Amino acid sequence: MAAHLLALVLTLGCLGLGWWQYSRAADGNSISWGYMFQWPVFGGFVVFVWFREVQLARRRAAGEPVEEPAPAEEPAPRTPGAPITFSRPVRVGNRPAATEADDPELAAYNDYLAWMAAHPGARPADYPRQASAERHAR
Repeated sequence: MAAHLLALVLTLGCLGLGWWQYSRAADGNSISWGYMFQWPVFGGFVVFVWFREVQLARRRAAGEPVEEPAPAEEPAPRTPGAPITFSRPVRVGNRPAATEADDPELAAYNDYLAWMAAHPGARPADYPRQASAERHAR
């Protein structure tokens, strides 16, 4: 009985707040026009949830099976250092991978990444071959 009373109070409260926003909007508050439509929508949601709960209670009382949502599967805990995997397969094209011998820009970039990994506190501007890498990129 308390749930029915709560639904009624919430619905009437939302409709009352919608009327209040209408009176504010009519007095010149332009923002209240949006709220005037928002509060009845909230009241409609309360009515929807109340109606759904009443229907579920009737089905349970009649002994009908009630479809409960399936619980979400818990993913396996990830161990630190393990690679991150995705639940869908990743397709790799048939193109052969580029090697450093094929691409001098790739070789320079890999050299830069290796230097940054070896010097974790360094800034990119500290890279000793930065000037030559910038000239090479142009």
